Amino acid sequence: MNSLNIALLINLLGFAVGIALYALIAAMVVRHRRASRYENVDFLLLTTSVLGLLWNIGELYGFVQKDFVSGGISPWITALSFSALGFLPSVVVHSAQADDEGTHWLTYAAYGLSAFAAFLHFYSVVINGIAPSDLALQALTFGALALAVGLLIFNFRQTLEKKAVWASALLVFAVSSLHLSGEREGSYWYVELIAHQSSLLLALAILYQNYRFAFADLFLKRALSLILIAFAALAEYVFIAAPLLRYHETHDRNDVQAAGLIVTLWVATALIYPFIYRLAVWLVDTIILHRANYAEFQLELARDVESLDTIDEVMDQICSKLAKVLTAGRSSWITTPTKASELSFVNFTPNDSRVFIPTVEDPYFEVNLADFYGGRRLLSDEVAMLGAVALVTARRIDSLRVTHERCEQEFREQEFAKLATEAQLSALRSQINPHFLFNALTTIGYLIKADPTKAYDTLLRLTQLLRSVLSSTGEFCTLGEEIRLIESYLDIERARFEEKLSVTIDIPSELENFRVPALILQPLVENAIKHGISENRRGGEVRISAANSKQNGSSVVKLSVTDSGAGGSGVRSIGMGVGIRNVEERLASYYGGRAKFSLKIGGPNGTEAAIELPKN
Repeated sequence: MNSLNIALLINLLGFAVGIALYALIAAMVVRHRRASRYENVDFLLLTTSVLGLLWNIGELYGFVQKDFVSGGISPWITALSFSALGFLPSVVVHSAQADDEGTHWLTYAAYGLSAFAAFLHFYSVVINGIAPSDLALQALTFGALALAVGLLIFNFRQTLEKKAVWASALLVFAVSSLHLSGEREGSYWYVELIAHQSSLLLALAILYQNYRFAFADLFLKRALSLILIAFAALAEYVFIAAPLLRYHETHDRNDVQAAGLIVTLWVATALIYPFIYRLAVWLVDTIILHRANYAEFQLELARDVESLDTIDEVMDQICSKLAKVLTAGRSSWITTPTKASELSFVNFTPNDSRVFIPTVEDPYFEVNLADFYGGRRLLSDEVAMLGAVALVTARRIDSLRVTHERCEQEFREQEFAKLATEAQLSALRSQINPHFLFNALTTIGYLIKADPTKAYDTLLRLTQLLRSVLSSTGEFCTLGEEIRLIESYLDIERARFEEKLSVTIDIPSELENFRVPALILQPLVENAIKHGISENRRGGEVRISAANSKQNGSSVVKLSVTDSGAGGSGVRSIGMGVGIRNVEERLASYYGGRAKFSLKIGGPNGTEAAIELPKN
């Protein structure tokens, strides 16, 4: 196979691939129409696809018809296809200036040049009966050079990267037009590839710069995959099929073997397509679009936000990470009354993006990203990633809210329990046994007549006791303070029982500063006098003691109140009165299961009420 045949094969394959790619652009534009703010870009892309299809179909038709019609194709068809090719640079300039404000005189000049070239093509058909016009192609050559220089000079607001893309595409087109104005069929395949397929570079330049077309990334991946598979098929034919078929012609011809070879190469091409597509994806994501690995990014971000404990920290982290991965110059977040479910999660314009966080309850949140590096646009993969990040963020915020609400509920429950305990303590303080108070007042009344001096002393003791009980608001006091209050109470009881009441208090000095719940022993002493001493005609003894002890390897302080008993032979019954029940409930509230209360009723031998409190 000579070099001329290879060049023609490149052209045929290039036109077929071009038709497929431009048809793909047209189908994507028609199927996925954008909102009104993107209609201008949709129109440019649709125009690009139509012009590209006219050029490639016309040229492919011309190449194929040569084998069937000796006179060639109609010059009108040739004029139409070359006119379509001539308008592609105008669309490129229009796309380059689409985002700029002001008068786009360079765009008007480009369309004027393309219209002039089209006129020359059709004028040549009318006057000379041939197409294309060499003068039109030469005008396009110099016009493309002038337009490239104009874009570099006058589009000063655009980045150098954008200018390089526009200028490169126009320069390649200028070379193509210069070649087409001379020889129609060259002898070098790479010259033919550049000359006849330069329109693809123009289309790719428009797609690359206008990221607002949400499926541009998908097109680029499919386009590169198609181009690479076409080159692979061409290489298989040139380096494998053609030599083997040429060798086969020296032997007896066997069509089965030739067909088997072609089918085998088809199967091989199909088998390598997945690898080619992965290569195309890598080229687009890594080389062209400079994307991060969004799957890994989402996993890393999910792990990061799970370790954060406040909503502000979560939102700050999201802003920082998104700004870095999307190369945004500015990032911030705000609360918003708008419910995210009423909008799409991701809304974007050419210059900024807003990501709504769809939490279950308000307040809702919105992440704002702007000033993307190099005029970057969000493509479908970015939009999908931002939607996934919004959901992950919303779930974390909802989780934090539930956790905070649970903590607040537990705190409220603890506060309620504390208030209940304080209410119990207040109730206990106000529950100075009415019988004791009544008996004390009766005793004082009796003593007023019998012994006024003793009555006065008893009244002072009663006043001191009531003042101590009513003025103390602390939940805890020292054991010494508790004993002094009990002694005031016992002084009043001694005035009533006289020599029938004997009291023994055994409190080591090192335990006097040990802190105990206030009024924890007074109800037990009162209970001992009421059920033990007052029911015994001979009276009895009340013993109050404290001692260090060990319980299951832990240090505890054991407090006990013992009475000598009511006398008689039966076992007395002591109900769970207010005082004892109050003691048990307060111990459970203060210490949980670490404090113990026991009551041993011994009948005539007395009763012991004991409390074990943890020392630490």
